[in-house]
Amino acid sequence: MRTIAATFSPYLWRRTPINSQPRRFSTSSFGRDEQSIEQEAERKVGWLLKLIFAGTATVIGYQIFPYMGDNLMQQSVSLLQVKDPLFKRMGASRLARFAIDDERRMKIVEIGGAQHLLNMLESARDDRTRKEALKALFAISKSDAAAVVLHQAGAISIIKSTLESGEDAEVGNYKSNLLSRFQDLSYDIRS
Repeated sequence: MRTIAATFSPYLWRRTPINSQPRRFSTSSFGRDEQSIEQEAERKVGWLLKLIFAGTATVIGYQIFPYMGDNLMQQSVSLLQVKDPLFKRMGASRLARFAIDDERRMKIVEIGGAQHLLNMLESARDDRTRKEALKALFAISKSDAAAVVLHQAGAISIIKSTLESGEDAEVGNYKSNLLSRFQDLSYDIRS
């Protein structure tokens, strides 16, 4: 074993390379290569930092600003209670956007959004406010369970008493769509 080690030791611990021809670099080409390597490294580090920043901002934004969270729904319902029609329209518009599935529609009903929308519709003085209230009520009524709650809250009589708009045809469309939705659920809309 020692003889084998003695044979290979000069090759393993040699101080000079096998090909002892030194490589010569010109200083001008070496400087350019080094500069291009530095630029490429800076570019890669820049992209890495941008990705880290974007990822961090996304995580923080998701934690602080939950788009479909219960807090935002509650704030939207709170906007319906303000006296200013602009804020009422903003709250109704948000609720219409939130009502995308049955679970969210029922959540809106549970936190009192349906009743506040009916109150908003009943007290609305302009067509834009009526339109946003009807739009939100129509979005909520797509759930059968929510439509039952709306019917129990007296939605049919409030919707029927809503004034027709001479300027905005969408008010009439939402009104007729809501009444036909209640009729499809076998509710008497004549009363």
